[in-house]
Amino acid sequence: MNDHEFFELGDLTLQGGATLRGAKLAYKTYGTLNEDRSNAIVYPTWYSGRHWENEWLIGAGMALDPERYFIIVPNMLGNGLSSSPSNTPPPYDRARFPRVTVADNVAVQHRLVTEHFGIERLALVTGWSMGAGQTYQWAMSYPEMVPKIAPFCGSAKTSEHNIVFLEGVKAALTADDAYRGGWYTEQPTKGLRAMARVYAGWGFSQAFYWDRVYRQMGYTSLEDFLVGFWEGFFLDNRDANNLLAMLWTWQNGDISRTPGFEGSYEEALATIEADALVMPAEKDLYFPPEDEAYAVERMANAELRVIPGVWGHFAGGGMNDEDTQFIDAALKELLAR
Repeated sequence: MNDHEFFELGDLTLQGGATLRGAKLAYKTYGTLNEDRSNAIVYPTWYSGRHWENEWLIGAGMALDPERYFIIVPNMLGNGLSSSPSNTPPPYDRARFPRVTVADNVAVQHRLVTEHFGIERLALVTGWSMGAGQTYQWAMSYPEMVPKIAPFCGSAKTSEHNIVFLEGVKAALTADDAYRGGWYTEQPTKGLRAMARVYAGWGFSQAFYWDRVYRQMGYTSLEDFLVGFWEGFFLDNRDANNLLAMLWTWQNGDISRTPGFEGSYEEALATIEADALVMPAEKDLYFPPEDEAYAVERMANAELRVIPGVWGHFAGGGMNDEDTQFIDAALKELLAR
């Protein structure tokens, strides 16, 4: 997919102190920025996701309608399009790629929005999964720019249980001898397939498997789903080092680590003043509704609205019409306020 553009970041010093020279942010826009630059929406990508995998929520007649809004989809650092282990020249290539935080991602997105497009205020920031984490970070880091947020199936802080899940994913991937500490010459496909099997027990809910909903997706058996969907997902041009770089970002997601704000999670949440519509999925095993209820109770102007159903985390992935319509309707309501 070469339908995107690049914003040249120059020498980018990250929160951890490393400097990526010649860094770049890949992005795609949908729609037209209006004359007073007031119709822009930022919709970041998610763990391993690329901009085209956000397009299920963009379209005519939807909340994110390109005929009405200017939608900016920035690709996360590490996703293979923006600066990543797979495309960065030595010495910060492959296993030497530096640690990137959620705040680092949002800081470069802010530069794109303000320096390149000249936008001073956004209509909305929204996102799924790690995109939700970036949404929270936008509201905290740039409150004057973000009047409304709609994070769905994600969190402002990665829980310990979520960290444990990701440790299993990481262990499965790096156990492949072909991984070679990140200095592989060919993708460690055995490790990627093992990673997919670990992921399979978490991405969808227990009820999803009990009801064999995968049959509605065209898979004829459990094994067909594990191979066809899950293994296929991680073998779809997803680089192992890129996955591990973004995994670190995910594990260390926490708005209270924001530069200039070294406080508690609760205090960090209390600084978010945006009109927030927070949408966890009913049976999400990564980001359960009770975690987001805890966050909403500590935000100044937030509402919790749970996405019902059995799809778990992937309720926010655009894979079924019912959940898509639920999220789209909520976004329309929020934008109309």
